Amino acid sequence: MNQAFEATRVSRNLILQFLDNYSLEQLNKVPEGFNNNIIWNVAHIVVTQQLLVYKLSGLPMMVSDELVAKYRKDTKPEGDVSQAELQEIKSLLFETIKKTEADYNANAFKTYNELTTSLGFIFKNIEDALSFNNYHEALHVGIMMSIRKFI
Repeated sequence: MNQAFEATRVSRNLILQFLDNYSLEQLNKVPEGFNNNIIWNVAHIVVTQQLLVYKLSGLPMMVSDELVAKYRKDTKPEGDVSQAELQEIKSLLFETIKKTEADYNANAFKTYNELTTSLGFIFKNIEDALSFNNYHEALHVGIMMSIRKFI
């Protein structure tokens, strides 16, 4: 699983570059033809990882119910993200992965509630969820790369 965590760290470092190199206004901009923005994609990545890994394992998540409601699947930006919320998302970007890796190494993930995604992926255990999470993050990084051309 070390490779899966390393892939996530590489992804998160790439995502951090978006947060560091674009203004809050640019991060909040929803370009024509898109239904979300860069900051929504970043927060969605964080929330989805927590749902897939912690919620389905029956463990407490590091994200609030408010963040989940705002950034889960089938949501879209309902307003601009504030500087304070940006800082929260930015800190969760790495804190969540550090904790996930520590919890995985401590064998904290004892059970897993099997899930079949809308795309047909089946998760039977934590390893399946961690592997899919990297695929999911890569999809959203690609979307963010497209959005940046229009902001």
